Amino acid sequence: MSIRRLDPRRVRALVRRALREDRAFDDITTAATLGDGDYCCTATLVAKEQGVIAGISIAAEVFRTVDRGLTFESFVSDGDRVEAGAALATVAGPAQSTLRAERVALNFLQRMSGIATLTARYVAAVAGTEARISDTRKTAPGLRMLDKYSVVAGGGINHRADLGDGVLIKDNHLAALLGKGLTIAQVMAQARGAVSLTTKIEVETESVSDALMAIASGADIVMLDNMAPSQMREVVVGNSGRATLEASGGVTLETVSEIAATGVDIISVGELTHSPRALDISLDLAYA
Repeated sequence: MSIRRLDPRRVRALVRRALREDRAFDDITTAATLGDGDYCCTATLVAKEQGVIAGISIAAEVFRTVDRGLTFESFVSDGDRVEAGAALATVAGPAQSTLRAERVALNFLQRMSGIATLTARYVAAVAGTEARISDTRKTAPGLRMLDKYSVVAGGGINHRADLGDGVLIKDNHLAALLGKGLTIAQVMAQARGAVSLTTKIEVETESVSDALMAIASGADIVMLDNMAPSQMREVVVGNSGRATLEASGGVTLETVSEIAATGVDIISVGELTHSPRALDISLDLAYA
């Protein structure tokens, strides 16, 4: 299931934790310079480069949490494409509060928009094929909900949300079980007997023969890990549409088009969330 809406309670908790980490209410620089003076300002969030926006509502929550007296007006929605120089939102109110919230708001907005932008590039690279771009669980600790939401904002889909979200029998599970003499078919039967009929089971495979065995054993999804495109095409032909096929491992923007052309259904890309480049966004402040 793709995360298209954020849980407000979890968002508030994340924002409060980030503000505590930054000691936003112990900002000695702002206290030493502006003090309790009557400094009102208007600040504009500006995209410094082209990209896809995600996290605008998180930025708004940061400013509101710091000071309910701040007014936040957004000009974009998550998933919108923007050009360099585009104004994303304005913040109006006490300068002290704006400065205390600035870095945390930008940290969320830049990371999330960077993920959405990179995802959109991958989605564009496979346009015209049936393949969909998916994330993985390689997310920043504590930020998985936001990372996966950002992938959807960029046009991708979500893989498992967590270890309780579907069965994925990976290479290390198989190493432990096959070492005891079990076959892939027996491992599949054991897993199927342990979960409900509605729970999907995915098996990670590294060879054509193992992939075809997993398909024959009734796997709902078969991961083709680090296979060459020629091997993927062989599995696609042998699959005959029975299982969902996921390509994974070492996928880049340079290779994703060739992978998509093999006929796989899903291409999972760890890069989307484990090492995204933040979108360049600034907060430009002007005193009222």
